[in-house]
Amino acid sequence: MSEPGAGLQGRTAIVTGAGQGVGRGIALALAARGANVVVAARRAETGEPVAREIRERGGHGICAETDVTVGSAVDACVATSGREFGSLEIVVHNAFRGGAAHRLEDLDERVWRSASRTAVWGSLHCARAAYPHLVTAGGRGRLVLVSSTAGVEGSANMPAYAAVKGAQRAMAKSLAREWGAHGITVNCIAPVAETAALTGAFERNPELKRRLLGRSALGRVGDPETDVGPVVAFLAGDEGGYITGQTLVCDGGSFTGL
Repeated sequence: MSEPGAGLQGRTAIVTGAGQGVGRGIALALAARGANVVVAARRAETGEPVAREIRERGGHGICAETDVTVGSAVDACVATSGREFGSLEIVVHNAFRGGAAHRLEDLDERVWRSASRTAVWGSLHCARAAYPHLVTAGGRGRLVLVSSTAGVEGSANMPAYAAVKGAQRAMAKSLAREWGAHGITVNCIAPVAETAALTGAFERNPELKRRLLGRSALGRVGDPETDVGPVVAFLAGDEGGYITGQTLVCDGGSFTGL
């Protein structure tokens, strides 16, 4: 499964929210480059098929049922990675719930709680649990948070989403400074990729797709595995070892403000 010259051989990665969409694409891309991948999904029925897909392609993948809003669950996932593969060098926090469109005055606080618990608390839990392992990774420790350009430019239709995604960027910058002495890099990515959820939104509202494509310099929506996954793989490998505290936007040129 590994590509010639792949740079993640022997390293272990946890990818949260990897049972579908962008998380699945990232997990497959890391595995294709030789990483052992822990597919951390809230439900095993979504996570195990991705882990099996990795194995069927010749890679090393296991599923760990993980609720990122619960610190002890993330601790258990990290412990599983060490028990199964002997180390942990890479953590990608992608899991998120709470992306419903709303205006601030109509915000259901359940949406806010879900968004903040998965994005912000989830990032905290992943960082805290992984830190001791990333320190001992010999300069190969990597934390990548999946944020959004909404956390940079805001969103008139999803202010809660923009707020928690902005918080992830602030956390990444802070941890990059705090952990840099250990050779650990901490970055965000801000992707736009076609997932089942986005495809469903396009079907319900064809105008949404027209507007999104109209903003894209490349005129297309990205693919989670072939467009987004390699960006994370770059940050996770030695080639990305001098990049930290940054947000890499991979959206086909829809947003060019960074």
